[in-house]
Amino acid sequence: MRTMTAALDHYQARMQRVLDHIDRHLDGDLDLAAVSGVAAFSKFHFHRQFKATFGVSLHRYVQLARLRRASKRLADGQGPSVTDIALDAGYETPDAFARAFRQRFQQSPSDFRKSPDWAPWLQAFGPLNSARSKLMPTTFSPDQVTVREVAPTRVAMFEHRGDPETLEVTIQRFIAWRKAAGLSPKTSPTFNIWHTERRPADPADYRMDLCVGIGPDQAIDDSDGTVRAGEIPGGRCAVLRVTGDTHNLEPAALYLYRDWLPASGEEMRDFPIYCQRFFLDDPELGTAAELHLPLK
Repeated sequence: MRTMTAALDHYQARMQRVLDHIDRHLDGDLDLAAVSGVAAFSKFHFHRQFKATFGVSLHRYVQLARLRRASKRLADGQGPSVTDIALDAGYETPDAFARAFRQRFQQSPSDFRKSPDWAPWLQAFGPLNSARSKLMPTTFSPDQVTVREVAPTRVAMFEHRGDPETLEVTIQRFIAWRKAAGLSPKTSPTFNIWHTERRPADPADYRMDLCVGIGPDQAIDDSDGTVRAGEIPGGRCAVLRVTGDTHNLEPAALYLYRDWLPASGEEMRDFPIYCQRFFLDDPELGTAAELHLPLK
């Protein structure tokens, strides 16, 4: 059984490399031969392997990944021109891009730039999000967990309440807000605080906070109810670092709760589990996140 489990983990790690490679090389050559070579699979079988694993073809996955990046650049409002975005997304002309964009999102690129309609956007990327959730999580071990004293951090808190399927919309609004506030991820730390499990029985019960660290004297305008000032308290925490694909951190959180905590003899403090996200200098390394389980 261990041999089969190790073989499955190895296979899924190779498939994970494929997704990471696609995400980092959306401007490059992502044909069958190039992508299958990343994981050292035969190109004659890879297209069937990819669809069997992720439920979507390689071509469709790449197309959706490029469209998602293009739509986020449009929503930025201050990014490249629509023509440049179209070419970067792999379309030969802006008209071809506009037709594909309207078909997927029921808006023209220029209308989306002015006022994004996020409901069709969420629906369009269902296959992409589903594909990323297919891979089994990485396993963890006790030697990856450290207990450290963490200083309190004053933050601006952007709340998400409701169905986790709509979380991406909240994330985009949070990004727009922090840009307007001049709080770059490179200079101001980013946190997520989870108040519920990732998939509660009633999706409407899902709660999490998107946070950015702020200075002790920085004022936050909370008049519109969008954001409020808060604090992540200091104290002892069990910390588990995850690198590479940090889209789904639930497996790491479950490891801390279910496996590490009972074996450690520690007790939880009265504050939710949270993470700090890091944007690494080397894109090849992906992203990183440190999960914090507050301890007494």
